Amino acid sequence: MKQESLFIHAGHHQLHLRHIYKVKGGAPILMLHGSIENGKIFYTEKGKGLGCYLADQGFDVFIADFRGKGKSLPPIHEDTNHGQFEMITQDVPELLQYVHDKTGKKVHLICHSWGGVILASSLIRKPHLADLISSKLCFGTKRSIRIKSFEKFIKLDLLWNKLLPHIARKTGYVNAEKLKFGADSETLSFLQQSSQWINKGEWQDPVDKYDYIGQVSQVNWPATWHITGIKDSLLGNVHDVRGFIDEYNKDSKFNLLSKENGNKLDYDHINILTHPEAINDHFPDIVDWLNKHT
Repeated sequence: MKQESLFIHAGHHQLHLRHIYKVKGGAPILMLHGSIENGKIFYTEKGKGLGCYLADQGFDVFIADFRGKGKSLPPIHEDTNHGQFEMITQDVPELLQYVHDKTGKKVHLICHSWGGVILASSLIRKPHLADLISSKLCFGTKRSIRIKSFEKFIKLDLLWNKLLPHIARKTGYVNAEKLKFGADSETLSFLQQSSQWINKGEWQDPVDKYDYIGQVSQVNWPATWHITGIKDSLLGNVHDVRGFIDEYNKDSKFNLLSKENGNKLDYDHINILTHPEAINDHFPDIVDWLNKHT
């Protein structure tokens, strides 16, 4: 298996793609990470993770770092002011077009958490991009958190909505890795823009007031599969994932991974992608799904 770093020039940013493959010419896959993380949620340099597993099965895998994340340049710092608006309007179109042009084939999209919201929003703004996609698979993706729990009060109401924006105003950004709250940094703009969707539930762009929900029907949605784990109690809660499906693409396939449903363990928001048992559990089903829609 081979790994290499590719860079896409997007304005004064260089978007990083980790290219992982075993053989050339396989069906291409573009993987998009969620908030306070980077592409490493899908791979390790030692060959672990869903991205490496799929490359070993013959797929041509490209794992993105959104602007300022992972190995993308420049990294998020105290003067960074971009947010999810730039990810939606610039990063996703650039990344998808690059992989499509490089391979000459339609692309499978695999997303984790908020990455699935960013992708869906980008496709609504630019419906023609759907013509470049073979299938779309999302892990633990919700757009709004509507459940009520003590965990939500601590992690969302206090930490995400109040403490992290306060830190970002003081320092210019949030270093989630240093705070041991995540794997990568976020800007104040991202926190403010994403919070409006997570809390209020209105799918309207905070920057230019674009009406996403009003344009959902304009997209010829590719075959879509949403997966979440039964122990994903907040960030990919089954009720909120289903709510997102009902909001934009009711034809999506859905699976809840749990022992009760025949899986090897009750998965949560992170180990649904990282647990060693996943390669013998739901990862083979993903290969079947991708082959079916190639």
